[in-house]
Amino acid sequence: MYLIRRVVVPMLLACLLSLAGCAAGGDVTKPIPTALIAAPQSPHRLVVMLPGRGDSLQALTDTGIAGIIQQSWPDADVLLTGLTMPFYRQGRAAQRLHDEVIEPARRKAYQQVWLAGISLGGMGALLYDRQYPDQIDGLLLLSPYLGEDAIHQQIRRAGGLAAWQAGPAQPIGPDTFQHELWRSLQDWSQRPQRTRSTWLAYGADEPFRQPIELMSPLLPADHVIMLPGKHNWKLWKRAMRVLLERAGSEGSAAASGQDSGK
Repeated sequence: MYLIRRVVVPMLLACLLSLAGCAAGGDVTKPIPTALIAAPQSPHRLVVMLPGRGDSLQALTDTGIAGIIQQSWPDADVLLTGLTMPFYRQGRAAQRLHDEVIEPARRKAYQQVWLAGISLGGMGALLYDRQYPDQIDGLLLLSPYLGEDAIHQQIRRAGGLAAWQAGPAQPIGPDTFQHELWRSLQDWSQRPQRTRSTWLAYGADEPFRQPIELMSPLLPADHVIMLPGKHNWKLWKRAMRVLLERAGSEGSAAASGQDSGK
């Protein structure tokens, strides 16, 4: 299983090439670029932010998302990352995120470490959780990209993810990657600590709505928010505020429960 997890990210390339047209650049020979925005209060938690396909670290900074997070969670340091398309193409995005960002953060005195991802970054957060389960206290997913339509149709024809028969596990490859990713989401039914500490938001008029709604029944109903809007920052800024309000007090309890189950 460990070897399968180590090769899952390279296989993501086949799914991501279609998204690469307007992707932000990045130098994979250097560490993942980051910018730490210190909490206005004594920091008790860290939120690590993964960008969408078109956002560089500077573009992510310019959105003001860190300030939005800290308005709701003034005790949160925010670590913006430049984990852009070239890092996914390299095939080591989850490993490098763990080694260069998450593991060093875990060595600090944070009570909680959260991972937030937008679009491509949402899928990156799910891939990280698959490869490194129980490392993250909470997930904040905004309009996550969940692959191509063929696997979505297969799941719909089965009557939904709970009814879908994934069949025997297969070696990860270009033709099986999405199948195995959705199998890992199906396995969330056996990971209540993960579903209790995951929050999801998306837009009513965005292209990823249908696949997101295949995933959303895995989560408690009040952890899923659909808002008016399209796949853009106007939606995501509003959605982040709502997610943080929902996750604030409840997230602390969920994270504590997750810790006690480790």
